[in-house]
Amino acid sequence: MKRFLMALAGVLSMTAANGQEVKTVTPKNCEGASILENIMTRTSVRRYTDQAVSAETVETLLRAGMAAPTAVNRQPWHFIVVTDKEKLAGLAEVNPNAGMVRRAPLAIVVCGDMSKALDGPLQAYWVQDCSAATENILLAAHAMGLGAVWTGTYPNNAREESVRRVLGLPESIVPLNTLVIGYPAEQPKPKDKWRPENVSYNVYGGQK
Repeated sequence: MKRFLMALAGVLSMTAANGQEVKTVTPKNCEGASILENIMTRTSVRRYTDQAVSAETVETLLRAGMAAPTAVNRQPWHFIVVTDKEKLAGLAEVNPNAGMVRRAPLAIVVCGDMSKALDGPLQAYWVQDCSAATENILLAAHAMGLGAVWTGTYPNNAREESVRRVLGLPESIVPLNTLVIGYPAEQPKPKDKWRPENVSYNVYGGQK
């Protein structure tokens, strides 16, 4: 966590295309209540300005992803950073839920690397590991003033194969999702997803 916070602290203040200052995240303002606020206020953003996402910011997002917990520390992930307009358009064509990627400056395709995954039935842990990395990237994006949305690929076989063709993925690399990222051109209100009925205590159905 300390290294992640220090990486975020190194991100320079930027000015969005609409002239609004993008807040710089530092260890001081990323502690305690601010971390909880970042979690609670993150939401899916599907419209973006034309402002490019810098290489330094992309690296910070990837560092956040790779800081995620992973079973037996296998780190069975591979990240495809996509900025090429033709590739972005290709991803939009093969995923009906990712049409917004055509107009985005950046996508990160989070993949499972089966050569690094555990053996046998435990291989499926790669989905959990890569999902944890995905959420880290989404939270880091929000903390740095970016907007992002998670669009699923795996286990939709047809969609998976289509993404493989667009990105030239070998069989050992399985695309889990496409994260569409950019500076937000909309400010959707976060949903309140707290549902006490979804919680049990000690046993299923147990009351507080």
